[in-house]
Parts: sequence; C-alpha cells; structure tokens
Amino acid sequence: MSRIRLTAEAYRVPTDSPEGDGTLAWTSTTLVLVRADADGETGIGWTYGPVAAVAVVADLFAPVVADLDPDDVPAAWTSMRRRLRNAGRPGVAGLALSAADCALWDLKARRHGLPLARLLGTVRRDVPVYGSGGFTTYDDERQHRQLAGWVHEQGIPRVKIKIGESCGTEVQRDLARIAAARRTIGDDAELFVDANGAYQRKQAIRVAHAAAESDVRWYEEPVSSDDLAGLGLVRDGVLPDVAAGEYGFDLTYFHRMAPFVDCLQIDVTRCGGISEFLRAAAVAAAAELQVSGHCAPHQHLPVAGGIGNLRHLEWFHDHVRIESMLFDGTEPATGGAARVPLDRPGNGVQFRSDLAQQYRVA
Repeated sequence: MSRIRLTAEAYRVPTDSPEGDGTLAWTSTTLVLVRADADGETGIGWTYGPVAAVAVVADLFAPVVADLDPDDVPAAWTSMRRRLRNAGRPGVAGLALSAADCALWDLKARRHGLPLARLLGTVRRDVPVYGSGGFTTYDDERQHRQLAGWVHEQGIPRVKIKIGESCGTEVQRDLARIAAARRTIGDDAELFVDANGAYQRKQAIRVAHAAAESDVRWYEEPVSSDDLAGLGLVRDGVLPDVAAGEYGFDLTYFHRMAPFVDCLQIDVTRCGGISEFLRAAAVAAAAELQVSGHCAPHQHLPVAGGIGNLRHLEWFHDHVRIESMLFDGTEPATGGAARVPLDRPGNGVQFRSDLAQQYRVA
C-alpha cells in the first residue's frame, strides 16, 4: 500500500495597501500550504494563518497518516483530529487540520484523474459570489474604486464593506461609508456590511436602523460571534440578515450558533476542511438555514459546487489577489459567479512554487 507523505510550508505576502476592519489591522497575509503525496501524485490544500500551523502538520499529522490508504480520507481526518486531543482543536491546529484535509481530498481526486468537484458531486456549475473588501483603512476614493470595479465592471451584484471602525467608536464614519457605498453601487446591487464583532448589542441595532436608507441586506458579526444571545437579539431587531460562523472550528460550534443567525458562514480553511464543511452544511440545512463560504475562494469552489443550501461565496479581495498570484488555474468572477472547476484534475489549480519562493517564511 502507498504511503502518504504530508508536508507544509508558509508564505507571507504583503497586502497591496494597509487593510483593517472593526477590530484588527494588518499589512501582510500568511498562506500555509500543505502537500499530500502518494503514488507519484500530489494534492494541495491551504489555509490563511500563523506559520505555526506548519509544525502541527509535520509533528502531529504526518506520522499518523503515513500508513493509511490515500483513498481513505475519512480515516485520515479522524486520525488527525484525534491527534489534537491535547493540543486543542480550535485555532492554529484547526487551521492545519483544514489544510491537510483539503490536500488529502485533492490527492484522492488527482490519483483517480477526477476533478475534485466530480469526486464530491455537484448541484451547480457556477457559485454566486460577493465582492468583499471595503476596509476601514481605505479612504473614500479607494472604497469607491473597489466597489465600482466589482459592480459596474465585473458585474458582481453584491458587495461588502467593513464597519465597526476602532472597536465601534467611529459610528458616524461607519454610517457615512455605508451611505457612500450605496451611492457607488446604485440601487440594484446588494450592500453587505461586516462589523467583525465591534459593536455592543443595542448599539448594533441602532446602527442598522440609522443605515436603513442604504438598504443593507447582510449584517455580519454585528456583535462578537461568542455572544450567541446577542446575535439573536440583533437578528430579531433589524431587517438585514444577520450572519456569523467564520470562526467555527468544529461541528458543535455550528450546531450551537444555528438558532441565533439567519445564515451560517463556514470557512473550509478553518472548520476542519472539506470533511467537516460537508457536515456543517448539513447541520445548517437541518436548521433550515443557508450557508455562505468564508474567504479563500479557490479552496472553496470544488466543495461549494456540491452544497444544496449554499447562498454564496465570499470573493475576498486579499485572498483573490494572493491566489491569483500564486496559483495557476484560478477562476474569474465576472457576472457575479465563479465557475466550479470541472475540466481539470483535483481542485483545478497548481501552486506556482517558483514565483512563491520570494514570500516563503517556513
């Protein structure tokens, strides 16, 4: 039986300008790439997070999957998850688990000469996306150019900006930027906002009411995602759909959150990979909820194509830029949807190791 070889490496890519949201700011993004090798084939998976995830793959995961059948991804996932009992599942270890699981699914598809989306099964050939950026660090002109590019040039009919600036202490600027965003995109496109948990409960409701004329449709993390009761309070007090879930690292998280939101966000690079993404989407379906894929768009496309209760996928500016730079085979989102890769083996992309070396940090 073939042995599985798991390895990982990290690449830190500077942003094209300083980026920030309601509770965090950054000038670079680190991509952790996992490779799964067997039978002369290589599968790849990735996540965005600390370099420390590399050591989790090498020290904890590689030894426990080495002797497993490369086709038995559930067995590999279970072995890796068990290895995290004392290390802890959420956080860095969960990022590593997610990237490793995605790499193993990609390996299986490539070993059998199949597109990963075919291996998983599809319900759609194109995945609806929304343009995501509008960082609090942008000035008015930069925000306008980004939103106008998505809506008026690429034809993406839904866009999102960050609000909750300075931990919710700059509400007047938040409201001014929301109004400016609506002017930029016109009346026909949908406007989403993301506070990244910056507001307090009733403050979040007041902000939504104050922005009513801008017709906001999606209110992401108006309060901390740890405040489930607060999410429910805001959901019941505002018109926009309230969404959260991007920090979910296991199935229990999504089960607990489902009663308090209108849409569950799931991140395949955090939740435990494709294996757990499928289960989390089923949990949402059982609660009569749709799901939205969070960031890392090209890691999501093969699995998003098979989710019946998928609403859309986040076309996050920073990750779209990095993935377009470092991978061959990435998809455009012209017209508001990205094509599920069905004409190439595996996840449909190839990592550009030569170009990426300048960014390598581990």
